[in-house]
Amino acid sequence: MKSEQVNISLWPRFKMVFDLHLNSLRNANVRTLWEDDVHPHYVMRRYAEFTASLIQLNADYEDGQLELNLERLRMAVDDLLVKLAKLFQKPKSQTIFLINNYDMTIAVLKEAVPEGGKIQMHFEDLLKSNTAIYVEELLVEHFKDLIKFVKTRAFEPIIKDFASRWKAAIELMHNDVITSFSNFLCGMEILRAALTQLLLYYTRLSDCMKRIAGGSGLNKDLVSISSIMYEIRKYSRTF
Repeated sequence: MKSEQVNISLWPRFKMVFDLHLNSLRNANVRTLWEDDVHPHYVMRRYAEFTASLIQLNADYEDGQLELNLERLRMAVDDLLVKLAKLFQKPKSQTIFLINNYDMTIAVLKEAVPEGGKIQMHFEDLLKSNTAIYVEELLVEHFKDLIKFVKTRAFEPIIKDFASRWKAAIELMHNDVITSFSNFLCGMEILRAALTQLLLYYTRLSDCMKRIAGGSGLNKDLVSISSIMYEIRKYSRTF
């Protein structure tokens, strides 16, 4: 029997089993599945492993029907994951939960198909956008006045506050990140993005101060850019 005939004969049975998986995601009781834990959810891991195995099997066939059904499955798990995330009370926890699940899914897909594909690219885009959200949340939590300055330009207290506690705040950010994310390398990339964004904010603060009359009087309280870069490099050496 030719492979095409085998595929045709097996497809109805496969489609029935596949639709059972799909409907289980669409009809899932979110509150029953939810756990107060921001690490990757077991349902998402099962989805990632199931999808990876089907992508591997389809590598030599490029079956359009299977690709279409994988897209339906991906949309269902996207919807479920966002619903689970919304059950966390804190927006920051919601974002961490999504990042951990997207990162895990990408890792599983990469292991199966190193060159990636449309589904992997979708989760990489979601990881990137949620990482940007988390970076901003992390900076607002630890450098709220600095971020406020960049947007309002009321600044003497901000410079003095930053000078008094910037190193301790960076250490708190580091501790926050390493305890939040399951994948150490993913966490360190997020920390590096946050520290780079912090440097950009502070550079804007310094530039604005130089352009404002009387700003030079605060030079004694201004932390040098080189000092901040040295601290960033110190944390970068951990990975």
